[in-house]
Amino acid sequence: MTTTTNKDSIRVINDSICDILKSVEGLDETVIRWNPTEEEWSIMQIVSHLNEAIPYWLGEVERVVAEPGSKWGRGLADESRLAAVSNPDELSIEEEIAKLENIRQQVSDRLIGLSEAQLNAENPHRNFEKFGNKPVSFIINHFLMEHTNTHYVQIQRNLSKRN
Repeated sequence: MTTTTNKDSIRVINDSICDILKSVEGLDETVIRWNPTEEEWSIMQIVSHLNEAIPYWLGEVERVVAEPGSKWGRGLADESRLAAVSNPDELSIEEEIAKLENIRQQVSDRLIGLSEAQLNAENPHRNFEKFGNKPVSFIINHFLMEHTNTHYVQIQRNLSKRN
C-alpha cells in the first residue's frame, strides 16, 4: 500500500505540471520563446527541460528501487540535460506541450506503486559529499516535486517581466 506522503507528492507534482500548462495555454509563440536575459531560460526551454528532467528522475527512482544501494543522480553538465535547452528554436511548442501533458500520467503510473519501505530505502548520491545517502522519497520530493514547482515559479517570473 502506498503512503499518503507518496500520493501527496504525486498530486503536488501533477498540480505543478497543470499550473504550467495553464500558464502557457494561449500564449503567443513570441512570449513562449522569449528569453528575459541571456542567463535565463525561455518558457520553451523550461518546458523542454521538464520534458527531459521529469522522466529522467522517474527513471532514477525506478532504478534505485530495483537496485538498492546503487548510486543516483547526475551533474549540471549532463549531456541530455543540456541538449533539452540548447536549441529551443528547433522545437515545436505544440509537441513539447503535448509531451508535458503526457508526463502527468507517467508520474502517477510510475510512482503510485512504491511501498513505504521502498520510499524510505536510502541510496548514495554520485556526489556523496554533497548529498550523502538519501531515501527514495528525497529524490521524489526534491528532484520531482520541488523542481517542477520551481520551474512553474520561473515561468511566472518570465511572464511578469513581459508586462
